[in-house]
Amino acid sequence: MFALVKLAATRGVNVVESLFYRQCGSALCATAVVAGGSGFSSLRTERVWAHVGRMGLGVFAMGLNFLAMIMLPLAEATSIGFSVPIFSTVLAASVLGEPTGRWRWGAVAAGFLGVLVIVQPGSGEVPLLGASVAIAAALLTASVTIVIRRLGATEKATTTVFWFAASSLVPLGLLMLGFAGAHDRTTWAILAGMALAGGLAQLTLTGALRLAPVALVMPMDYTSLLWAVLLGEWIFGELPSPWTWIGAPIIIASGLVIVWREHHLRKRAALSAAAQTTS
Repeated sequence: MFALVKLAATRGVNVVESLFYRQCGSALCATAVVAGGSGFSSLRTERVWAHVGRMGLGVFAMGLNFLAMIMLPLAEATSIGFSVPIFSTVLAASVLGEPTGRWRWGAVAAGFLGVLVIVQPGSGEVPLLGASVAIAAALLTASVTIVIRRLGATEKATTTVFWFAASSLVPLGLLMLGFAGAHDRTTWAILAGMALAGGLAQLTLTGALRLAPVALVMPMDYTSLLWAVLLGEWIFGELPSPWTWIGAPIIIASGLVIVWREHHLRKRAALSAAAQTTS
């Protein structure tokens, strides 16, 4: 999806258009899932404004992610995007008051070090503006995860996904009145592929999380660096800088430590609760 966003930008497609068509794909896929599953009655919610806030934050985060992919090579933008779990840990500790021990704080410090290794401030190898956009995108995406966790206390995953996709078409549709442009057939095909990829990504991730624990599913996200490198070289002739090969593994390792530690603590808490129930 990100590769197609970047490719569409080279053909004159602006970020607002990419966001709109991406959300069209997500809305269609989410509608199909709801219609074939729990039914539209399951979409009733009493937390309308919470969904509106999640939508606004989510669209802004996605827009920054798209901009980062356009402004940076795919591999660098993807690697910096891996810092989302790091920011999520910091926000969970500061906003939700979740206890965070030395393992996760150590992983946070290592992850930020990895970002600095990739960006190399002052070296000029990675555009500083693009890197700043990518870091801001990661921070906002992490903020979205915190909001979703709060929504998850009362809302089903399909409800949150549907209302995000559907409601975002309202402000994006209004923005399209000023940003929509005419394109050739090839560009429309790229946009259709991007929308389809975005919608299918949402569905497959939701399905994966239904079939396996988060600790098993989320590390698979790091394989996207492989595809970013391959697509970046194949489509755009981009090769990652040597520092990316050093910084990316540091960020990935820190993210894996965070996922492992959260899984370990949840498992221990579940065993403790089971023991108390038995006694």
